[in-house]
Amino acid sequence: MTRLLTLIIVFSFSGTLLADDWPNWMGTKYDGIWHESGILRAFPDGEAKVSWRQPIGGGYGGPAIVGNHIFIMERTKDEGKGIDVENNIMKAGEIAGGERIKCLNFETGKQIWQHSYECSYKIAYPNGPRCTPTVDGNRVYTLGAMGKLLCLKSDTGDVVWEKDLTDEYETKPPIWGYSSHPMVDGDQLIVPVGGEGSGVVAFDKSTGKEIWKSVTTFDIAYSPLVIYSADVDGKAERQLIFWHAEAVTSLDPANGKEFWSIKFPEQRNPSQTQITTPKLVGNKLLISEFYKGSLLLELGSNPPSANELWRSNKEDPRSQKSLNCMMATPVVKDGFAYGVSFNGRGQGVLRCVQLKDNEFQWEKNDWQEKKPVMFGTAFIVENDGQYFLFSDTGELIVADLSPEGYKELDRAKILQPTTPARGRKVVWCHPAFSNGKMVVRNDEEIVCVDLKQSKSSGP
Repeated sequence: MTRLLTLIIVFSFSGTLLADDWPNWMGTKYDGIWHESGILRAFPDGEAKVSWRQPIGGGYGGPAIVGNHIFIMERTKDEGKGIDVENNIMKAGEIAGGERIKCLNFETGKQIWQHSYECSYKIAYPNGPRCTPTVDGNRVYTLGAMGKLLCLKSDTGDVVWEKDLTDEYETKPPIWGYSSHPMVDGDQLIVPVGGEGSGVVAFDKSTGKEIWKSVTTFDIAYSPLVIYSADVDGKAERQLIFWHAEAVTSLDPANGKEFWSIKFPEQRNPSQTQITTPKLVGNKLLISEFYKGSLLLELGSNPPSANELWRSNKEDPRSQKSLNCMMATPVVKDGFAYGVSFNGRGQGVLRCVQLKDNEFQWEKNDWQEKKPVMFGTAFIVENDGQYFLFSDTGELIVADLSPEGYKELDRAKILQPTTPARGRKVVWCHPAFSNGKMVVRNDEEIVCVDLKQSKSSGP
């Protein structure tokens, strides 16, 4: 007991919490919050401290980190053809190649194991897998861009079970590939699939056997599934949120029964850009989309229900005063929402609105470069009152975000952009944060950056 108390006191005053794993998309709670302290607010000498770099194949999927293991997916054997196709599905045709899951040592980046399989691509932006692996105990679950679902042993990479979703459910991938990361819930693995009545499917995570399926939609789109327990009058009822091409739909995660469904957007998009993760704050659910802006719902209980509080951009999809986040999930703090929105020319700007009524607060145009760039974006992660923005230009920005405005603390170049997109090259990968470090990749290398505050740098 004395030793335990001593350890508690040591960690209470050390300024650094025990390492927080990043086992799946957007961290332990799917909320994009890095739950560690003792993290820097400025880069020593203006440069990032790189722990290691290792080569990697193409892909958009971010890493997952558990203990001393990093799990990541990559493209193999397409002879570089995919990266040249960009968003032209007619030009793509069918590109031969493969996908590979890799397990790396967190301290060195060196490979522990790998598992590869053949996988021809017939999708736009065909340069690699999109999904972050999901780690659960001694299993890791991966979903490839064409619908290959795998359960592997996390220590060896041995296959436990596998499925080809498009064959089994007689469907096809979305035009930009399967992008919603596998989600573990108790004994279930839940995945958006597609097909008649199988928009979302729950499998037994140990065997791969189907438990339930639900929802018919013409396109499952790209938004990650989330399970939320909305706090309503002291009750917390669990809801699986599935944002597909036609609506935001709430399901009972135990059996797939529909609780409620609200059409969003109101009219079919010219292309399906349901991409960002629905964000729950208390009992308010925020959804944001490029073409039709944002939607705020108030969730009720007994039975679960949803009431629309506001919806922006009913007529003008390029509003200059509201959130319309295309790729990166907005963050919400103290009643204000912050996100990378697009202006009337499709350029990325940082924008802040008041959550309760969508009232415009401010906009920052030169946060990324001197002038906003086409489809400019950044993945935003909160840490101990500050924010890390990993820009698609390959820079990591440390900033304060408040209703008063954007205050940049520092920035450092981490990776070179490698993926062609709208006349420039980008890095479209959500980083993972664990043990005081960040791990992120482009189409050529994966890098680990030490973000721990040095003893000499002060608070």
